[in-house]
Amino acid sequence: MRRQGTVLEETGDTEPSPVSTHLHFDKGGNMRDLQEAPDREWDEKLGIITAGAGEDSVDTVNFRYEPTPYAVLERLAGSGLIGPDSVLIDYGCGRGRCPLFLHAKTGCRAIGIDHNPVLVGEAKANLERMKAEKQAVTFRRMRAQDYRVTGEDSFYFFNPFSEVILQAVLQEIIASWYENPRQVYLFFYYPKDEDVALLSMYDEIFFYDEIDCTDLYGGQDKRERVLIYELSAGD
Repeated sequence: MRRQGTVLEETGDTEPSPVSTHLHFDKGGNMRDLQEAPDREWDEKLGIITAGAGEDSVDTVNFRYEPTPYAVLERLAGSGLIGPDSVLIDYGCGRGRCPLFLHAKTGCRAIGIDHNPVLVGEAKANLERMKAEKQAVTFRRMRAQDYRVTGEDSFYFFNPFSEVILQAVLQEIIASWYENPRQVYLFFYYPKDEDVALLSMYDEIFFYDEIDCTDLYGGQDKRERVLIYELSAGD
C-alpha cells in the first residue's frame, strides 16, 4: 500500500485561471514576447513549431499553454541534473518544446502530459518532424493527476495548473518515491508563491538549488528562476 506524504486538507476550491503567467511589455505598454526571435531560431534548428502561447484556458484549474523560453531550458540542460539516464515528466507539455529540447540536449527520456488534445496532437507532429526516437520521447493526452508515476526521476512545471491539481501530482510523486526510493528532482520555472508554500508543507521535499534567469529579462522580475527541489534516495 502506498504511503502518502504530508498533505494539505483538500477543499475542492479552485482558483481563477490567470490571463497570463509570464507576459512582458514594451515602453508603450504593448505586450510582446522578448524571447520570440531566439525561440523561433531554436524551433528552426530542431525542425519543430512550438513558439507562441496557446488559447486562454476555458476552465479554472488548467492554465493556458505558454512555452518555456529556450534560454531557460538551455540553463536547465546545463545544470548537470538531467542526463542520459534521466526520465523527465513535463506536466502541461503543450506543443512539446521542453521534452523535445531536453532530450536533444541531454539524451534523457521524456514524457509530455497535457489535457488539451489539440496541443498533444501538435506535440506528436513535432516529434515526427524532429525524428526523435519514439521510445525516447512520448506525449500523452490525460489529466496530470491521473498519471501513475513509477521510476521517473525528473519533473518539470511551468505553472500548468492550480494548487489543487499540483497537490494531487505531488502526492503521486511522493507515493512512488516511497515505493521506489531514488533521487528525484522537481523543477519549477517562474514559480508562484502559492507553489512554494505548498512545497514547504511536505516533509519529504527539500529545496536543493535555483537557476537564476533574471538577467534574461533585464534583471527586474524575481520570478525569473527555476527552483529545484529534491526527494533524496538516502544513504
